[in-house]
Amino acid sequence: MVRVAIAGAGFWGMNHARVLSDLKDCELVGICDIDIERARRAAEKYRVEAYFNDFETMLKQAKPEAITICTPSTSHVELTISSLHHGLDVLVEKPMATSAEEALKILSTQEKVGRLVMVGFIERFNPAVRLAVELLSNDEIGQIILTYSRRIGWWPERIGDVGVVKDTAVHDIDLTMMLFGETPESISARVGRLKHRYEDHAQIFLTFSTGRSAIIEANWLTPRKKREIHITGERGVISVKFIEQELVIEKEDYVRIPNIKYSEPLRMELEHFIQCVKTSTKPMVDVVDGYRASLIADIILESAALNRQIKVIDYLIEKRLPNP
Repeated sequence: MVRVAIAGAGFWGMNHARVLSDLKDCELVGICDIDIERARRAAEKYRVEAYFNDFETMLKQAKPEAITICTPSTSHVELTISSLHHGLDVLVEKPMATSAEEALKILSTQEKVGRLVMVGFIERFNPAVRLAVELLSNDEIGQIILTYSRRIGWWPERIGDVGVVKDTAVHDIDLTMMLFGETPESISARVGRLKHRYEDHAQIFLTFSTGRSAIIEANWLTPRKKREIHITGERGVISVKFIEQELVIEKEDYVRIPNIKYSEPLRMELEHFIQCVKTSTKPMVDVVDGYRASLIADIILESAALNRQIKVIDYLIEKRLPNP
């Protein structure tokens, strides 16, 4: 039985509490939030004995073995590093950090202390995505030449610390690199801000080796919520709708829609995290993936600010950052 605590009792922290309180292999031993009343309500709802408004106090008194961090992005580095120094395994929600430099601090600390760090890229655990990966590994459509992702839909103004690139498009940044199996060679992007504090729409073009590419569209503006990716291969197309957990295979002589049993991606993600903690196994989405996604998000925003294409290797050299 893994003793787990949660940092952050907002919307997503409450979802973590709901799932973790129902998992058989863990015990939810504490919830922390700067708003003590919010922490109390979460603890009462999910029958957790201890709640706190101070993170360090929770670690000392609740004595968790692992923690999930569901706080604003600007606090991720401090809380993750503190947790690692306390000997905890960590699941930190996306983005792992607000910049590549900050993400590198987590990576360096994790390498020193040897604990697990998993990043909350929940779409990796979507059953439709897992089936797509299986089909691709079985050469269903041949080599990937293009992916096109759309993650759009109205989002209210909120107290946020990052824009649509690092909050929303980061899912597709991670998935795209996972599907291509490499970091892009160059990046071009355009972003804008119409109704939010940070950028609320983005159009991103990633170039990979051998002329392959990816297009990512993201916004918080359009009225209908869409979450989808189209994967074009040399012998067909695989399309995934994330919310519906639907997959379509289009080949020369047929179109097929496999039956997919619904599973909650968050539950699958947290079950995976708990099993990794129990077995000291490297998670499916690790600290390097978190650093890589933060790096590419930074370059996307830099490309948009400078209104030009940026080669990833040139950016790494200029910023003196390691190549992921």
